[in-house]
Amino acid sequence: MSVKKNHLNAIETSLINFGISSKKINYNLTCEELYSICFKNNLGRLTENNVLAVNTGKFTGRSPKDRYIVKDKITENKVWWGNINTPISEEIFQNIYSKLVTYISNKEIYVRDCQACATEKNILKIRTICEYPWSDIFCNNMFIKNTNEKKSDIDWTVISAPGFHADPKKDLILNKNFSIINFSKKTIIIGGTGYTGEIKKGIFSVLNFILPVEKNILPMHCSANFSNSFGTTIFFGLSGTGKTTLSTDSNKKLIGDDEHGWDSDDNIFNFEGGCYAKVLNLSSQSEPEIFDAIKPGALLENVSLNSDGSVDYKSKKITQNSRVSYPINHIKNIMKPSVGNNPKNILFLTADAFGVLPPISKLNPNQAAYHFISGYTSKLAGTEEGIDEPIPSFSACFGAPFMPLHPTVYADMLIEKMNKSKVNVWLVNTGWTGGPYGIGKRMELKYTRAMINAALSGELDQANKNNYHIHSVFNLMQPRSCPNVPNNVLSPRKTWNNDIKYYKKAYMLSRAFIKNFKNFSDYASEQVLLGGPRERKK
Repeated sequence: MSVKKNHLNAIETSLINFGISSKKINYNLTCEELYSICFKNNLGRLTENNVLAVNTGKFTGRSPKDRYIVKDKITENKVWWGNINTPISEEIFQNIYSKLVTYISNKEIYVRDCQACATEKNILKIRTICEYPWSDIFCNNMFIKNTNEKKSDIDWTVISAPGFHADPKKDLILNKNFSIINFSKKTIIIGGTGYTGEIKKGIFSVLNFILPVEKNILPMHCSANFSNSFGTTIFFGLSGTGKTTLSTDSNKKLIGDDEHGWDSDDNIFNFEGGCYAKVLNLSSQSEPEIFDAIKPGALLENVSLNSDGSVDYKSKKITQNSRVSYPINHIKNIMKPSVGNNPKNILFLTADAFGVLPPISKLNPNQAAYHFISGYTSKLAGTEEGIDEPIPSFSACFGAPFMPLHPTVYADMLIEKMNKSKVNVWLVNTGWTGGPYGIGKRMELKYTRAMINAALSGELDQANKNNYHIHSVFNLMQPRSCPNVPNNVLSPRKTWNNDIKYYKKAYMLSRAFIKNFKNFSDYASEQVLLGGPRERKK
């Protein structure tokens, strides 16, 4: 896009204040312009549908162990320090920062002014500075366009330089790649990785700190949609559990697919302006809305292309974490603006690789608190660096890798809001049935959708007064029947056809729940502890 010379001069001056003196600044380019630059510089290929496909290099997923937060006066006594939130000194940050800006000053760079948060009073104005043009496409897709372009002040700056590698020995960090958040400087620096998800998760981490601390707003790793019949529904879950797929429904208006806030006015608002969907095994039949959203302007990452330019969505050749980013308006049925009212239903999504949790369960308030704090799922291959096979995982609040505060801060806020709104809470297993990973199969999407619709409509409750029975291991209320779902699918034990093996695996997982929750038992009430599974009597 054309930019007034004085505006560009102001941007150049701003970058110089950051220590960046680039030989060429590309500011707020259109997707068409960025597509052209990528194509001319052999940085990607166009698919048969004229969508840009790029390879992000060595990293095709996040690298949680290489995420750092600067420990300073702002963060020292508020951040939950440990394996998830690794502290780094201001001196180490400044050393790496100086090297990074020197590196990027010798490059042609791509600068974008955008924002996060769909409600006016919560806007976070962001400037992204990227080494690669396709990283800028991602920022254009995933963040919200400025509502007031004349307002030049910037709240946070993100610098992404995949070609810059740290020296672990000299720079005193674990690896050559890094993502570092500095709350005092309101700056995020990313180096050594081209995986674009690090950019959006950096801003998500920032919001997860400042919104609860400064505005009493609950940030959530969830998707959300709205319908006149069911109201607002939110879907908590880690990557690979189905947040994007299940919230993107032609019969409901999409609010957002990954990150939201729940404010004191009982509004659910989207942090982002786009969607970042996994595309492995994507098809027009199973996920037509997402499939149709992959059109010019979208960015495909780490997919395999056939010789004719068609995408092989079944291929795992590059990664199982192949993805696409696209502006939310690529979805036909969306909320405008991306804001919903107080939710009537909350769904906790888990992809249980052991195949022992019921496909849907209704949770009482104690169980809702217990399972939110637990955040159980299975890490799926490719979502994070080094994960080749699914493994069981507990991620507090269904988003611990992005939560700088102690999990109980978010849990207490959610419990308060759930009690106030009298919302229904459900645990939905989108994982395996008929046995564990390698033996059983993934739950069919059509059944999961049918169960969710029955839960939202009240049909599960209205079927009959005795429609639920209590799971003997997990104490969960699992329905006996559901419209459009075979009864045997509702019982994980029956799908195994081997009670001994089923209960052995179920009690193994229950022990894992109990062991994990010991990390939080000192903070949880006796009522919340009652929401967990049973221990097997010896």
